[in-house]
Amino acid sequence: MSIPKELRYSEEHEWVKVEGENVRVGITDFAQHELGDIVFVELPEVGDEVTADEPFGSVESVKTVSELYAPISGKVVAVNEDLSDSPEFVNESPYEKAWMIEIEPSNSAEIDNLMTAEQYEEMTKEN
Repeated sequence: MSIPKELRYSEEHEWVKVEGENVRVGITDFAQHELGDIVFVELPEVGDEVTADEPFGSVESVKTVSELYAPISGKVVAVNEDLSDSPEFVNESPYEKAWMIEIEPSNSAEIDNLMTAEQYEEMTKEN
């Protein structure tokens, strides 16, 4: 299981990558592995507001539908349109091709509340 050290992680298995003023968000390798083959991804629109720890979309796998939770609050400034045609990217490349949304944070201090790679690895070991 891959847990890139430069990312931050939420308890709901989302990852965050700081990119300048904004952050990219996706789901972790652990999450995609637990879900199985992803067949559909539902994401918000550019301009939508998201709130930390609140749902912003969902992923559907052959096994289940799971909500996606915003790791931080802010405005959606980009959405990965490729996932509507190629939801399998979530399984193939959860950290590169399958980023889901980009958020302009309303409070960038929320990023500091997310887990480091080491903390996330500990949490997933317990599951």
